[in-house]
Amino acid sequence: MNINIDIMVKVIIPILGAIITYLIVPFIRQKTTKEQRENIYFWVRVAVQAAEMIFNEKGKGKDKKQYVIDFLTSKGINITMQELDLLIEAAVKELNLIQEQLLPPNDALV
Repeated sequence: MNINIDIMVKVIIPILGAIITYLIVPFIRQKTTKEQRENIYFWVRVAVQAAEMIFNEKGKGKDKKQYVIDFLTSKGINITMQELDLLIEAAVKELNLIQEQLLPPNDALV
């Protein structure tokens, strides 16, 4: 009977540890306030705009992304790479839309 309890404890504890590690911890970590999310997106937009100004040549996408990552890390913003990719893409799209509205089409210059 003791052997069965020992085996069950040895099996159940790692399973509970895995459940806590992979399900509960990320759930708790994802609990951010609206203000925190807005603050993070604000700094992502600032970093993307700065990267666009600093690395304005073609083919510098990796340098731009690394700049954004380094900037956000220096601000103490720690989010997953997947979340960061989504925020960067959204900020770049927003910046492109703003630039399209401000700049006339090439045909208008003729």
